[in-house]
Amino acid sequence: MIERIGISIEGELLDGFDGWIRRRGYTNRSEAVRDLVRAALLEEEWSAGTGEAAAVLVLVYEHHFSDLARRMGELQHHHNHLVVGTFHVHLDEDNCLEVVLLRGRGKTIKDFGEELIALRGVKYGRLLPAVAQSQGK
Repeated sequence: MIERIGISIEGELLDGFDGWIRRRGYTNRSEAVRDLVRAALLEEEWSAGTGEAAAVLVLVYEHHFSDLARRMGELQHHHNHLVVGTFHVHLDEDNCLEVVLLRGRGKTIKDFGEELIALRGVKYGRLLPAVAQSQGK
């Protein structure tokens, strides 16, 4: 059942929000607000680590940096109960993109993702929660 609510918002903030809505192709504010609320609730559930979840970990790193690739592989093998699969792309002669699909307890996934992102030589890392048990609609 859909509930109707009202909010008060400054004009400048609303203009920015409307632009954001247009750029993302939403047809109305309500759907955009629903998606933002879902994302906020998912993030909160992740932070609490209360349930099963899935995530995508994106890493960009320098291929030749010390023994980074070996260390990343060892960590993934050590956490094989979380790693569902990986996808590796050579961006150029020096840089690689690795996408790691993860499934398990939210907090455990988050800790593992942060461990990989913090490795010396990782140029970019982002952990994207994909679904938590109660938000999987």
